[in-house]
Amino acid sequence: MIAVSAAAAFLATFNETFLNVAFTPIMQDFGIDVNTVQWLTTGYLLVAAVFVPVSVVLYHRFPTRPLVVAVLAIMVVGSVVGALAPTFGVLLIGRLLQAVGTGLITPIGMNIALAVAPREKLGLTMGIMAAMTTLGPSLAIVLSGAMLTTQPWTTLMWAFGALTLVLLVASAIILRTVADLGRPVFDIASFLLVAVGLGGVLYAVTAAFSGSLVYTLVSGVVGLVALWLFIRRQKHIEHPLLNLRPFSNSAFTVGVLMTMLGLLFVFAMNVIIPLFLQGAHGTAPMVASLTLAPGILLTVVMGPIAGRLFDRHGGRWSIPLGFLAMAVFVTCVGVAAGQTSIVLFGLLYVPAVLATAFVIGPSQTFALSSLNPETSPHGVAVVSTSFQIAGCVGTSLATGIYGALTAANLGSSASDFDAQLVGFRGAVALVVVTSLIGIVLAIAATRRGRVEQPAEASLSAATTVASVLEPDVYTLTSDQTVLEALRTFAERGISGAPVVHADGSLAGFLSDGDVMRYLSANHPSSASIYTYLVDAGEDVDRAMTDLADVNVLRLATRDVITIDVNASIADAVAILSDTRLKKVPVLDGDNPRPVGIVSRSAINRLVIAGYLREREDITTATKVPAAV
Repeated sequence: MIAVSAAAAFLATFNETFLNVAFTPIMQDFGIDVNTVQWLTTGYLLVAAVFVPVSVVLYHRFPTRPLVVAVLAIMVVGSVVGALAPTFGVLLIGRLLQAVGTGLITPIGMNIALAVAPREKLGLTMGIMAAMTTLGPSLAIVLSGAMLTTQPWTTLMWAFGALTLVLLVASAIILRTVADLGRPVFDIASFLLVAVGLGGVLYAVTAAFSGSLVYTLVSGVVGLVALWLFIRRQKHIEHPLLNLRPFSNSAFTVGVLMTMLGLLFVFAMNVIIPLFLQGAHGTAPMVASLTLAPGILLTVVMGPIAGRLFDRHGGRWSIPLGFLAMAVFVTCVGVAAGQTSIVLFGLLYVPAVLATAFVIGPSQTFALSSLNPETSPHGVAVVSTSFQIAGCVGTSLATGIYGALTAANLGSSASDFDAQLVGFRGAVALVVVTSLIGIVLAIAATRRGRVEQPAEASLSAATTVASVLEPDVYTLTSDQTVLEALRTFAERGISGAPVVHADGSLAGFLSDGDVMRYLSANHPSSASIYTYLVDAGEDVDRAMTDLADVNVLRLATRDVITIDVNASIADAVAILSDTRLKKVPVLDGDNPRPVGIVSRSAINRLVIAGYLREREDITTATKVPAAV
């Protein structure tokens, strides 16, 4: 189900930039300019943003499988309309139908992933989802460029429709309902207000670069007033369309802002780079696409890795360093844009886009992990809405700056290349500034964590794993055999133990269940305790002889689930419950050596002892007045 959710996230964002490389032939076919054609992306993102809040209502009202199938069907219909479009207006209608599906499927897919992902792997799951949302708009440019080399732009619409149809079939087979269903209310007034608000603000951004001062002011004022009314309405109605309670959590707010800045970078550069390379350097669509390919592929690989790093160490250093790398290397890209080498241009863009893997996914995780289960679905809706808004703003601002500066310099008798170079560098300056803002936000989030750390340290020790861990850790060394490990289990009265390297660092975890699974697969008769009790025979002898030759790391679990000594008992309960483990090793910060073991039985003893003490206190307090 996580794979289907990730594929949905990929496909939804894939189509947001799928037509970017085709802007030039579309402008030629319909006789329109860059400010008009960019609405294929901006309008798409705007409609998607408006429909994201609607997804919360639908997610909790309809079973997951038919809901997802219906949403994907809308996207297929939009693809067919766009492929057959005789005019730009019809093409835009097809894109907007696709956008309705995107606005619904993105948060629904993320909610499905959050519902089925184990808590201790939330960072990894969000890293995968972030990798897919980054891969989607980036890989779309590469594939569309390759297709446009030999095919007309209408082929892109047919291709996306086919991909969506494949995901529709997979969803119908794999998905099951994961949401708590009810009858949430859809507030039409809120929907209209958010549509007018976002539409007005984004149209004002676009109109500002086309010189329409009156339209800019009117649409901007109308949009801001509508958004203000929308926010007020959400606070006062019983069933808000978009619950804004998550914004009362400052960590969530900062995380959302950092995510939006990272996404603004991706969307802005994904639309500007193909325009610049084709317009200024005269490259073919395929060349413009391949220039982005190395960074795209590496970003996909780095997304889950960045998620794992966040699970282990948090984003204290990775997020600000990611923003810094984005600012530095995209500046280098702006400098290299004036050179003739496309290869150098592409190589410098690789680390710039690669750095977004350390920003987008970790920032999403930072935001969502700060919420409780009650507000988490609303947080997902807010994050998904912010995703589309970031895409709208990034695309509108980048194309607006690019088009305005290019036109201004063409009017001052500059060459076509020089004019477009100035426009491109203006768009680069935009993402550099937003990346620097991201650094400030990331540092502020770090300082906030340090300020709250003493408060956390003042909590009673009874609320942390330190109060229930078993400090006497019986460990196995990585050079021992499984038979020696079983001897240790029998002598110590334990059912499992960590496996450590020579330096004491954690190498794995071996349990009696791991051994039993091996025996049942390789020595079926020895796996039965009745065989041993009645007649051990040669089968058990052979099994034990076999185990004497098997190294513990062959059967041990390598990807060991651990918990920090300062984690809450609630976190320990969640990990043990979600993973169905009896015990997990406890680590102290970055120290790779286990400092203890936390087990279900230890937590149960703590809970029962606390309950009995509470009952004893109540009984004592009740008896005292009677004695008086």
